[in-house]
Amino acid sequence: MAKKEDIKVATDDQLATKLGELKREQFNLRFQSATNQLEKPSRVREVRRTIARIKTLQTQRASAASKA
Repeated sequence: MAKKEDIKVATDDQLATKLGELKREQFNLRFQSATNQLEKPSRVREVRRTIARIKTLQTQRASAASKA
């Protein structure tokens, strides 16, 4: 799981790349869950929350940039 501090220091490009990777992983986890091949069910929750953290940070940065 990505730590909040690690996410905050990442650049916008790094965040976009990480978001793409996590969305792909989430897609694969969904398929594994549907076929009952999921080894770690808690990973679904971790990925979903990390995606939310990244999107929140991107929104905060975008609003701060528009105000400046």
